[in-house]
Amino acid sequence: MSLKRGLDVWKLGKVNYSEGLKLQAKLCSRRKSGEIPDTLLSLQHPPTYTVGKRRTYHNLLIPESQLKSIGAELHHTERGGDITFHGPRQIVLYPIISLKDIHFGARRYVETLEAAMVELAGAYGVEAHVGGSKCDTGVWIGDKKIGSIGVRISSGVTSHGLAFNVGSDVLDYFKNIIPCGIAGKGVTCLSREVSPRHLPLPPDGIIHDQLISRLSRLLGYNQITCREDINIAQ
Repeated sequence: MSLKRGLDVWKLGKVNYSEGLKLQAKLCSRRKSGEIPDTLLSLQHPPTYTVGKRRTYHNLLIPESQLKSIGAELHHTERGGDITFHGPRQIVLYPIISLKDIHFGARRYVETLEAAMVELAGAYGVEAHVGGSKCDTGVWIGDKKIGSIGVRISSGVTSHGLAFNVGSDVLDYFKNIIPCGIAGKGVTCLSREVSPRHLPLPPDGIIHDQLISRLSRLLGYNQITCREDINIAQ
């Protein structure tokens, strides 16, 4: 008999980035103390640029004062990685999990996030691959990035996570940054790369669930509990 390994999935819809940060911090603290099980936050953000702990603001190509005019915000975080963008029609998953409990090291964890996105792209006939070095982590189609990764691990508990571009709504926003600090490469999305036989794509919510399913399986969870009636302000 296989060991049951449970994961709580919180489907939150659209969440302001600063509220998402507060929620992650609260849940990480509760996970470290054993108050909650491993938890996966599934959500989208309104238009938001974020920089990691290296504070690479120079990779923002427009003055910060102009962000409000395009309906976007800028936030700094304590995750790894460089500048990136979160916005409409992009899947964001934030695992709040104990790596010790699932017997994963940091490298294997990051590779698993990448593998889930590669699998999802492949399900739609898109041949994606992981980056060739630690400087270009994430998931690529040729020299265009479709999935980004930025994680934080504190006392063995993860936060932040991955972002996978589904629709073209996000692409114009990426023109205002050097994505992930890698010059000379582009950004793409599933709807732009998918073969005609897979069109039209299903609703974003279904694709979101497909990525959750793949990541959960690759991390070794076999008992998934989904919650949608959550008040994150509590």
